[in-house]
Amino acid sequence: MSTVTAVVAGRDGGKLTADHLTRSAVVYVRQSTLQQVERHQESTRLQYALVERAVALGWARRQILVIDDDLGRSASSAEGRPGFQHMVAEVGLGHVGIVLGIEMSRLARSCRDWHQLLEICAIFGTLLGDTEGIYDAKNFNDRLLLGLKGTMSEAELHILKTRMLHGKQAKADRGDLHLCLPRGYVRQPDGTVIQDPDEQARAVVALLFDLFDRHRTLSGVLRYLVEHGIELPDRTGGRPGEPLAWHRPNRATLSNLFHNPIYAGAYAYGRRPTDPRRQKAGRPGTGRRVAALGDWAVLLKDRFPAYITWEHYEANLRQLEANMAQATGVSRGGTALLSGLVVCGRCGQRMTTQYKSNGHAARYVCNRAASSYAAPLCQSLVAATVDEAISALVLRALQPAALEVSLRAAEDLAAERAALHRHWAQRLERAHYEAQRAFRQYNAVEPENRLVARTLEQQWEATLVAEADVRAEYEQFLAHQPAALSAEEQAEIRRLAVDLPALWHAPTTTMADRQAVVRQILDRVVISVENNSETVTLDCRWAGGHSTRTTLARPVARLEQLSTYPALLERVAALHADGRTASAIADTLNAEGWVPPKRRGPFSAATVRGLLYRQGLKRWPNERARRAMTASPHDWTLEALARHLNIPKPTLYAWLRKGAITGHLVTGVGKSVWMIQADDVELTRLRALHAAPRVWEPGSPGSVEDDSM
Repeated sequence: MSTVTAVVAGRDGGKLTADHLTRSAVVYVRQSTLQQVERHQESTRLQYALVERAVALGWARRQILVIDDDLGRSASSAEGRPGFQHMVAEVGLGHVGIVLGIEMSRLARSCRDWHQLLEICAIFGTLLGDTEGIYDAKNFNDRLLLGLKGTMSEAELHILKTRMLHGKQAKADRGDLHLCLPRGYVRQPDGTVIQDPDEQARAVVALLFDLFDRHRTLSGVLRYLVEHGIELPDRTGGRPGEPLAWHRPNRATLSNLFHNPIYAGAYAYGRRPTDPRRQKAGRPGTGRRVAALGDWAVLLKDRFPAYITWEHYEANLRQLEANMAQATGVSRGGTALLSGLVVCGRCGQRMTTQYKSNGHAARYVCNRAASSYAAPLCQSLVAATVDEAISALVLRALQPAALEVSLRAAEDLAAERAALHRHWAQRLERAHYEAQRAFRQYNAVEPENRLVARTLEQQWEATLVAEADVRAEYEQFLAHQPAALSAEEQAEIRRLAVDLPALWHAPTTTMADRQAVVRQILDRVVISVENNSETVTLDCRWAGGHSTRTTLARPVARLEQLSTYPALLERVAALHADGRTASAIADTLNAEGWVPPKRRGPFSAATVRGLLYRQGLKRWPNERARRAMTASPHDWTLEALARHLNIPKPTLYAWLRKGAITGHLVTGVGKSVWMIQADDVELTRLRALHAAPRVWEPGSPGSVEDDSM
């Protein structure tokens, strides 16, 4: 009999009955962590020895169930403990007569789980036993004692955790808590953190920050690294003696690198605190959230050798935040110059960019209220007109800095090429060193020891092949990109930079390049369309806080939308009163600077005749003959009905074609004419249909308006 059995044998106090012995005995074995299982093996032996305790109490060995599924699992919760859940299920089925544990804290360190177990044991008459005795959950005194032991177990766990966390926090407050070092840093034996002693590793890390300044997105940096075959250094353990490995770059690694404050020389603790609501039992790493910069528990600046300044780090964080979908972001291609920068002047919401004609026709649309509340469309207009005005403003703003831009462009391009050549030189140097090292190892072995010599010879040949491959890749790189800018290239850069309009409109300048330039000097553009007319006001908010306002004229669908429409009618009527023909009136309007609604060309004689018809100054062609074809006072031609209702004729024809109105075709006076029958009720309905908000769905009567604007 073991020591545990000798201490507790016979201490059942008359609680053990024959009914208990007919059921099984459960021996519950648990250790909190895998380290305890490995280092505290004596405790595990004592728990397994409880089998002998059950035998001494009268259970046969075949009746004893050992549950040890929870070795290496904490008892702070029942979740993630399959052994505890198995035990509770067996008790709830009435299969268990007694549950044995070395101490009650092995069963549960949570009062919620502990009292749930006690309640189930009381209902099904299951006993509980530890090294101090046997307890009946139905007995008041035993229940009180067991409840006290459960409370003490939970309090003990809380005290231990609090003590360790306070010690960890105090060490972090001093900056002495060692955290995992990112790539580009190593920790010396005395605990001092230094930059990686490998020159190429430091150069690659520094190159990443230069690339982000140039491309401003993780995708841009990643594409550059892949295109030029640049890998990222990784030193296992972060110690100088550990081997340096090179791995292919990926988005997650780059994101962690640019968010890590150690590259700015800062020690930070508490960047990813644990949210208990998100934590999953048995998985200590879950439930973490990203805290804002001001919510970090510890931030100590100037503690490590830095690759960038703290201001540079904060600027990178702002850029990464701006790159998110709900922020302004960076240029994402497309034909719209101001995508992501346009704000509605009516409701203050950001305007989206919509494309038609396979992405060539862009519009700025404020549809937030329409999509969220099914409200009418706030405002929209073609992007080309706005983009032309903004391009002129941007070129005017950049003109004084043209020479500086040219010099900076040449310097940046030269610096980029120099960095690439340094990287290739370091790769060649590393490959050559590995080949020489393999040769020295092969040369040092005794010739008779062919078992070792053959292996070293293969390694030497592999390093020679790797060196040759790197040299071939470098020669291919040189063939596509020379080491320095030629005199012709420098002159071309200066010429194009001074002539900014030519550079802006050059075929080699992509829309993404123009968008990137605009985002450097413009924060946002507030657009306001005045009363659905052609007049548009642009409020430009420049970087630095300066604001300018400009107005422009956009193309509209109908003459009635022109803000100058009343004055245009008066001018046409005055010219007609002077006895001028329609062609002469059109020439006069064009000479005086009047612009048609769609702005696709000058005024024509047909347009002028339409204006005269609207004012009743000129009779419609064949009007008398068409009236002769009218069978009843409610019959209308398309022209007469359009003039009477002040609705465009194409709209009425589209309604006729789609069945919104009915009519019949009459042949006469040399051509066929559509006749529409509309009484007063029908005329009221058509006016209401035209005034109703447009429902932009295929086949709906409201979608037949001219969509040219």
